[in-house]
Amino acid sequence: MNNHPVITIGRQCGSSGKIIGQKLAEELGIKCYDKELLALASKNSGFSEELFQSHDEKPTNSFLYSLVMDTHSLGFTTSGYMDMPINHKLFLAQFETIKKLAMEEPCVIVGRCADYALSEYPNLISVFISAKDEDKIQLLKERNQIDDTKAKDLMVKTDKRRSSYYNYYSSKKWGDVRSYDLCVNSSSVGVDGAVSVIKRFVEEKMSQLK
Repeated sequence: MNNHPVITIGRQCGSSGKIIGQKLAEELGIKCYDKELLALASKNSGFSEELFQSHDEKPTNSFLYSLVMDTHSLGFTTSGYMDMPINHKLFLAQFETIKKLAMEEPCVIVGRCADYALSEYPNLISVFISAKDEDKIQLLKERNQIDDTKAKDLMVKTDKRRSSYYNYYSSKKWGDVRSYDLCVNSSSVGVDGAVSVIKRFVEEKMSQLK
C-alpha cells in the first residue's frame, strides 16, 4: 500500500486556491497538478486536450452536443461506453488519471472532483479554500483588469459552474465543510498562512496514519 500523501484542493473563485496549492507543493517538494491534469488525461485516453479544456469543471452540456460529439468516439465498441455522453467519458478519463497519479507519487491536485476520485485512498487530505467576497473580487479585478461588476459576475458564475460540476459527479456537496478534511479561509490567514496551516495538517494526519 502506498504511504505517500495526496492533497486535493477545492476552491472558491478568487480565493487564491491555485496559488496556495502551488506554494504548498513547493514547500513539500512535490508536484502540483491543475491544468496539467488535462494534458495527462488526454495522453492516457486518446481524447484531445482541447476537448478536456472545453469541458473543464463544467456541468453536463446539452444532450444535442453530447449526441453530436458521441459520433466521434474514437472507435470504442463497448455498447455501454458508446452510449455514454462525451462529458461522462471525459470525467471517467480524468477520474482514472487522478487515481493513477495518486498511486504513483505524492502530489497536490487542484479541483476536478479529485477528492471524490480518491475517496478510497487512505492518505488523502482534502482541503477547501474560501475567502471573503470583497477579497475575491479585488483579486479578480487585479488579475483580469476588470471592474467590480465584471469581477463579481465572474466570481459568481465560476463558483456556480464548479459547484454544479462537483455536485453532479460526486456524492458530496461543493463547499460544505462535511465534504472535506480541512477548510481554510485565505482572507483570515493569507496565502502563506494557508500554506502553513495545510502543511501542518498534512504532517499531523500522516503521523496519525503511521
